[in-house]
Amino acid sequence: MKTRPLIFTALFAALTAAGAFLKIPIGPVPISLQFLFTAMAGILLGRRYGALSQLVYVLLGLVGLPIFTAGGGFGYVFQPSFGFLLGLIPCAWVIGLLSRRRSGGAWLVLSCVAGLAVLYLIGVPYMALILNVYLQKGLDTAAVLKVGMLPFLPGDALKIAVAAAVCPVLRRRLCNFDEFRV
Repeated sequence: MKTRPLIFTALFAALTAAGAFLKIPIGPVPISLQFLFTAMAGILLGRRYGALSQLVYVLLGLVGLPIFTAGGGFGYVFQPSFGFLLGLIPCAWVIGLLSRRRSGGAWLVLSCVAGLAVLYLIGVPYMALILNVYLQKGLDTAAVLKVGMLPFLPGDALKIAVAAAVCPVLRRRLCNFDEFRV
């Protein structure tokens, strides 16, 4: 493996951890900047290293580093938000896959929207499972969507716009990110 892709993989794992601390608590799942850094990792690092950066982030949190929005450790799997953390891994992979060949702003937005859909497809059912089975809240589908998805969509749209605007500039100015795209 090349050293430079591994350094950027670690950097995006750290940025995602930092994004967890920039949060607005609004319920069982707080608003944070984790998705922004996941989208940027997918766009800049590609599917393999982007997903690897998120896998490193999740594993570091599971082994006990307090880098999730409410701490860390293996017990975090019982938090309603843990499904969203798991979803960051395939989210970055999808964004990296779709943004691989085309880097126009509109295509990057669509890539991020697809990645966000994957994130919600994993995170929302997991949250419903924890809330309804483990915590016995008895929420129907509409209530779960109201708590776990709808409040986040405006912020996610803004994060997608930022990632689609910033990543092409970073790709041109900082370094040649094409070496990550395998």
